[in-house]
Amino acid sequence: MTSLSARISASQRTDRDLRSWQLGFGAIGIVYGDIGTSPLYAFREALKESPPGEATILGLLSLIFWALTLIVSLKYLIIILRADNHGEGGILALVALLMHSRPEKDRIGLLIVALGILGAALLYGDGAITPAISVLSAVEGLATTGHGLEFMVLPTSVVILVLLFALQKRGTYRLASWFAPIMFVWFVMIAILGVTSIVQTPHVLAALDPRYALAFLFTNGVIGFIVLGAVFLVVTGAEALYADMGHFGARPIRLAWFAIAGPCLLLNYFGQGAAVLADPGRAPDRFYALAPTWGLYPLIGLATLATIVASQAMISGVFSLTS
Repeated sequence: MTSLSARISASQRTDRDLRSWQLGFGAIGIVYGDIGTSPLYAFREALKESPPGEATILGLLSLIFWALTLIVSLKYLIIILRADNHGEGGILALVALLMHSRPEKDRIGLLIVALGILGAALLYGDGAITPAISVLSAVEGLATTGHGLEFMVLPTSVVILVLLFALQKRGTYRLASWFAPIMFVWFVMIAILGVTSIVQTPHVLAALDPRYALAFLFTNGVIGFIVLGAVFLVVTGAEALYADMGHFGARPIRLAWFAIAGPCLLLNYFGQGAAVLADPGRAPDRFYALAPTWGLYPLIGLATLATIVASQAMISGVFSLTS
């Protein structure tokens, strides 16, 4: 009897683990679309404010590593995901959870509501800029091909965005089934590009030391503060981890980050930094500089698909919040 119970329990655990991995794979497309496409522009923008010296590169990478570790891994995945409101997440669910213990006209309660509205407004802002900056950053790869295609960047981006928003009224259920496979291929690809570059300049891994981040901030004054704002582009879309908890559950979202999204993002950022360390005079677009010449056009196409997925996920999230 005990043996039968043990087998049933083991079978249930196996089914639960399999279900978690299946949901985790689905979360790659919906939850991590926005943050997953940030390598297209985040490192480039952070590097604009400082000369690409070794101390700068290692300092920026250290800031990026610890931003992702402290904000995404620790704050959201370990702490915030514990605050579920009957299985639901998101800023409004958090406000409702906090208000359960407050009197109706309590001033602190009103402050909580005001902060909740502010948080919702920030999500609307993210939903407004994500499609534009993501798609444009992907299509800007055309300017790196050396074939004189710069003139196509803006009109191509506009056409993609117009079609994306025009399709909203027809629903996106059928398209959603492609989100996870596209983003999975995207994460694998950016990881491969990053590893290829890191192997050539392994010294870049020294940026794991937080002292490089602190030294960068304390030695650059106002510039360090400005760059820190650009560095936080690497965590844009992190609020989706909490907002989509009701769709996937906390465990699948954690699995997707620690097994796929997080490591792949870090490998690509460090790969971009390694490429600059090896050759500070490389092309301004650090992301596409990682790709071999023969793979540039396929990478542009994949990046465009990934940014469309990221934009759709953010648009859907804003629609859900509005509802």
